Amino acid sequence: MNVQKKGNWLMFEAPLSWVGLSLEQAFQTKWFVPKKMLHEWRMTKGVIVNKKIVPLHTIISPNDHIGVHIKDETIEPIPTYFPLHIVFEDDHVLVVNKPAHMDVHPTQPNQTNTLANAVAFHFQCEGIYSKVRHIHRLDRDTSGVILFAKHALAGAVLDKYLAERTIHRTYVALVHGYVKQKKGTIDAPIGRDRHHPTRRRVSKTGDTAITHYERLQYDKQKNVSLVRLTLDTGKTHQIRVHMSYIGHPLVGDTLYGGKPWIDRQALHAISLSFPHPFTNEPITCSALPDEMIFGNIKRGAFL
Repeated sequence: MNVQKKGNWLMFEAPLSWVGLSLEQAFQTKWFVPKKMLHEWRMTKGVIVNKKIVPLHTIISPNDHIGVHIKDETIEPIPTYFPLHIVFEDDHVLVVNKPAHMDVHPTQPNQTNTLANAVAFHFQCEGIYSKVRHIHRLDRDTSGVILFAKHALAGAVLDKYLAERTIHRTYVALVHGYVKQKKGTIDAPIGRDRHHPTRRRVSKTGDTAITHYERLQYDKQKNVSLVRLTLDTGKTHQIRVHMSYIGHPLVGDTLYGGKPWIDRQALHAISLSFPHPFTNEPITCSALPDEMIFGNIKRGAFL
């Protein structure tokens, strides 16, 4: 489906799978449009078919040209300039390579030094009047690719994809020691550490957490392994907790037993794959990690 953004309208031709459904049925089952947004379209006459305002119970016919209205929003958080490394962008989604030492979003009122502030500035420059919607998060000191929605409808679809685990993220990390098993899975529940305000720990009463890892390289001189990791779950500090749990804490991750050789944990979200919220086309975005942290490892080793 080719969805074109024209001003505040998203315009598209009804796909065959929508024919015979009411507009409301299609929006709910194909795009996962929230009830609040459907109510707003109903009240503001925010849906057109073949250039005519229609009610949401209208049955979709072949070759119908449909438009939905996306309202302007106050740009939030406070737009603040910071150079962005944009990996992918269209009218609906934005993928950015986040640097380390930066929060994804503000945690205090009027905070302006986060990635979301920089994305808000980008929106402002592009004339996009939308709140900044990050679909997932990265720790402050973790670098790598992160996905944003550029309007509320794209955000609703991508949130659903995240819940259904159709958004896949791949990480690379440098860990202490030789990871003997070439490939493995860590299935160990994670909960809060009651002795520390921010630390997590493996706990029988914790939430399910599953991490898959693969050893890519080993540096005998430094006694560190390069590993690639994917997650079946997305718990706070999951990779850091799990690798420490099996005796291989991340380099630089002093919270979980790593040595302070660098000023951050050596963890990078190297790739992100997801279906486009409207075309359903598979999209894969990647960004190589900082060579200052990961050394002169062959680039092909990451992929």
